[in-house]
Amino acid sequence: MNSYLQNFFSRSATDIKTIKHDIARIRKKPPKNLDTKLHILHDYYSEKIDCLDCAQCCKSISPAVSYSDIERLAKHLKTKPSHIIDAYFTLDSDNDYVFTSQPCSFLMDDNYCSVYTSRPRACKEYPHTDRRRAYQILLIHAKNIDVCPIVYQVFKNLQL
Repeated sequence: MNSYLQNFFSRSATDIKTIKHDIARIRKKPPKNLDTKLHILHDYYSEKIDCLDCAQCCKSISPAVSYSDIERLAKHLKTKPSHIIDAYFTLDSDNDYVFTSQPCSFLMDDNYCSVYTSRPRACKEYPHTDRRRAYQILLIHAKNIDVCPIVYQVFKNLQL
C-alpha cells in the first residue's frame, strides 16, 4: 500500500473536519481558478494512487444511475433492462436508480469491475475532481473525502 493510501486510511477526524470546513468556505465564495487547481491536483494524485488498491467507492457508495446506463449494462450482460433493474437497482428518494447493495455487485475480489467497459457514467467520471464547474458539486466532494483517497488528497492539498 503506498503512502497516500496509508495516509488516507490513517487520517484523523480533525483532519476531515478541517477539510470539510475548507470546502464549506470555498462554497460560499468559489475562486475563479478553482477548476484549474483541482484539475492539477486531480492529475497528480490520480497518477500516485491506484484505484484498484482501494475501490472504496465501489465498496461503500452507490452513484445515481441513468436509464441509459442500465440499457448499456443490459446490452453488455445480454439481458433486458428490466432484469438489470430487478437484480441490481432500486429507486432512491430522488427517483434515481442506485445499486441495491454495497459493495457493488459487479466488483470482483481483485477490485476489478466485471462490467468495466459498460459501467455507469457516474462510475466512469468518479471521483469527479476533474470536472468543470466543480463548485456545483462541492457538497458531493465533501462526502467523498470520507470515501476516496484521491478526493481526500486533492482537497487536503488545495491551496487557494
